[in-house]
Amino acid sequence: GYFAEQALVQLEDAEQMIMVATKAPVGFFAYPGKPSEFYPAGCMLHTLADVDQDPLDALTRLVEKLGAEALSPRRIKLQKPDLASGTLSLESMARAVGHYLPTDAIIVDESATSGAYMPAMTRAAEPHDWLSLTCGSIGYGLPVSIGAAVACPDRKVLCLHGDGGAMYTIQSLWTMARENLDVCIVIFANRKYQILQVELARVGAQSMNKRTLDMLDLSNPDLDFVKLAEGMGVSASQATTAEAFNEQLKAAMQHKGPCLIEAVFD
Repeated sequence: GYFAEQALVQLEDAEQMIMVATKAPVGFFAYPGKPSEFYPAGCMLHTLADVDQDPLDALTRLVEKLGAEALSPRRIKLQKPDLASGTLSLESMARAVGHYLPTDAIIVDESATSGAYMPAMTRAAEPHDWLSLTCGSIGYGLPVSIGAAVACPDRKVLCLHGDGGAMYTIQSLWTMARENLDVCIVIFANRKYQILQVELARVGAQSMNKRTLDMLDLSNPDLDFVKLAEGMGVSASQATTAEAFNEQLKAAMQHKGPCLIEAVFD
């Protein structure tokens, strides 16, 4: 989970944790009176390979040492979620992504608070790769999508991005247009830095005044991602209902080249 207390629920029975090319897991941020570690007290930590060592070599040596048997990968049955109708919501958008995601697509996820339903709705979707944030920064999604599209030109790249984070690297759209990269960007336009509002509450901020909230607000004026995209050569559309989003995402998955969908919701 994003928060340590959620991760601890999942790992409460863990007695041993083996790190392979990583460090002991901790939360993005520290909060007063809340845990930071993603492992329970008493759990023994073991480093099999440090961050600057070859993880594949370390795992191969471990398998040979233990004489472990090869196991077949766990498979699940393809089960695309049904589409939703009516109000555009986080769940309805996640349903559309899981429904229309093509085989071997690459999802670049910087949806932040808007991606709550994505894991469940894509769990049994077509086989795909998922590139996700590994730290607490924002703005990585668009340039990483460029890298994915350049590395795998025959695969559809779907970038799921919050509106605030997208403004950090918005110039990436021009590069996508210039190189005609096969990237579909979905902008979750809730007109605010929702994740920062959550963080502000979690650090114990009390009685937030208008000026404080204005710093986390992206309205007045609203950002127009359709015009921003079109101004840099990327075709774009806006969705305000579940039906419109379904239709636009279906078309985007069939389109070759860069395109953007601005999903406006509360």
